[in-house]
Amino acid sequence: MTGPALETAGLGKTFVRRKSLGELARHPFASGERVRALADVSFGVARGEVFGLLGPNGAGKTTLIKILSGLILPTDGRAVIEGADASRGAEARKRLGLVIADDRSFYWRLTGAQNLRFFGRLHGLYGNALERRIAHLLERLDLTAAAGSLFANYSTGMRQRLAVARALLHDPPILLLDEPTRSLDPVAARSLRRFVQDELVGRDGKTVLIATHNLHEAETLCTRLAIIARGRIVASGEAGLLRHLGLHADRWRIEGTGAAPATDGAAFRVEGLGADRWRLDAALAPGEILDRVLERARAAGGRIHSCERVDSDLEEAFEEFIQRAERPQ
Repeated sequence: MTGPALETAGLGKTFVRRKSLGELARHPFASGERVRALADVSFGVARGEVFGLLGPNGAGKTTLIKILSGLILPTDGRAVIEGADASRGAEARKRLGLVIADDRSFYWRLTGAQNLRFFGRLHGLYGNALERRIAHLLERLDLTAAAGSLFANYSTGMRQRLAVARALLHDPPILLLDEPTRSLDPVAARSLRRFVQDELVGRDGKTVLIATHNLHEAETLCTRLAIIARGRIVASGEAGLLRHLGLHADRWRIEGTGAAPATDGAAFRVEGLGADRWRLDAALAPGEILDRVLERARAAGGRIHSCERVDSDLEEAFEEFIQRAERPQ
């Protein structure tokens, strides 16, 4: 099959906020307030790619994941999963697996293996084929020893690995991961990211869409990112491109000795390195000249030893994109 593995076009979702009892009593026939959760969301994910949805809490990431997985219907536009319309339900669901950080989606009084057996049957898997698939997934995710333990006794990391195993039961080509490392400790989070990158994508060739607000996770795991704010995609591309587009500034690091140059704002920051050594971090917007910064350092009596261009920080670029989205139009 040609074309992207996953694609959305003009996707939008509007909810009607439920009224309180007091509002119902005062205005029983008035319609509830309409809340726009997503607006004109369009992007494509290539086969075998790890694509990241990066945004703050409440930006619309989970709503988008729910539309893609068929849990809710969009108000506008459409989403296509491996050629199947996501709103058509069964056909699209065969093509994807959903990993959500919600313990309530499992049965706490069943064992890990019993949970997988239950969900496997919902996918139409039975008998020896299902048992072989469960054993294979438990081994891959290092859960074989805990297969007979109650889910209630699982650690957070084990529960998240079982969620990945559940999503893989029917061997879908696409995985949707909603904040997969949100509650994990650093070691468990790194292990899960390594499994996604090396096993699911590197070995199995699966396509992964991950929704997160973890900047480190997004930058290290994803080939491309889309930054979402207030229900809209405000920027998309590789992390390096987003760093550049977000700041519209060149970053320079200058080190020297002697008197440190005076600075005049947040665009310049001087840091002492001990004795008479110093380092100046400068952010130059288009039109500003590096020579002017260097001359300022010399005029202060300092001696310059090095001057190098440095990459911008994705965190700063992300913050700038979000602030732009929140400014009044």
